[in-house]
Amino acid sequence: MNIIDKLKEKGYVSTKELSYWQEQQLQEAVRKGEAIRLKNGIYADIDALANTMVDIRVIVPRGILCLWSAWSVYRLTTQIPNAYYVAIGRARKIVLPDYPEFQLVYQSDNLLSIGATRKTVQGYDIPIFDIERSVCDAIKYRNKVGIDVMAEILQNYLRRPDRNISRLMDYASKLRIRKTLNQYLEVCQ
Repeated sequence: MNIIDKLKEKGYVSTKELSYWQEQQLQEAVRKGEAIRLKNGIYADIDALANTMVDIRVIVPRGILCLWSAWSVYRLTTQIPNAYYVAIGRARKIVLPDYPEFQLVYQSDNLLSIGATRKTVQGYDIPIFDIERSVCDAIKYRNKVGIDVMAEILQNYLRRPDRNISRLMDYASKLRIRKTLNQYLEVCQ
């Protein structure tokens, strides 16, 4: 199989899986601008980089898009995620591909069910936490993501006409952050 065909089919290729001849073809594709080096040993098709979503159900079965990835889908933050953030059960072990980059967020199974839903994003039907759960995660992980990011997410959520404060408070109770959420809501209003 031609290396360009392989790139078009898969979107990326690792030099670990290439023969010497295919590596030479890959270097030629990079010189022509048909491929780009992402990091050591990982090359991507230029057209594949334009598509910013992948079918996470295939790569991380029973995983749920969360944190930065979910905030980006819901347009709650202006920051672009550097990886796909996926929540999975604590006891699970997943082998991830070299590309695209994934960050796994391990949670107990009872927390994974809170706010889990499906949404079509760029033609993919993906499991994702709903917007209220995503806001609660911003509050919960505020010390890791930064207070400024958490405040941006909360303010953008409160401006939305489709917000559901009662569901937000219900999730906050289940995630044990209701008191903290109340404090931030008082400041925002």
